[in-house]
Amino acid sequence: MRRSRLLWSTNEELRQRYALMEQMMETQGVDVLSALRVDGGLAFVEARAKCRYCRHAEVCRRWLLGKGQQGEASFCPNAAFFRSCPDLDD
Repeated sequence: MRRSRLLWSTNEELRQRYALMEQMMETQGVDVLSALRVDGGLAFVEARAKCRYCRHAEVCRRWLLGKGQQGEASFCPNAAFFRSCPDLDD
């Protein structure tokens, strides 16, 4: 049985995707511990899954390299989740 690249990521691809998510959260001012509390942690698990299968990884990487100078990350499937997370100061 062949492994489908569309469904299963390698460990390195997952590491890169999760690093992008962490960078995006930092850029958006999202506190990870606060994000983990949203919806009992289920929202964070869903956000990780969205990031894992996102088709915009290269766009995300370029956006982050520009430090978000291009405006809001509207391409990001987690943008609404990041906006809903409590601020770092909350």
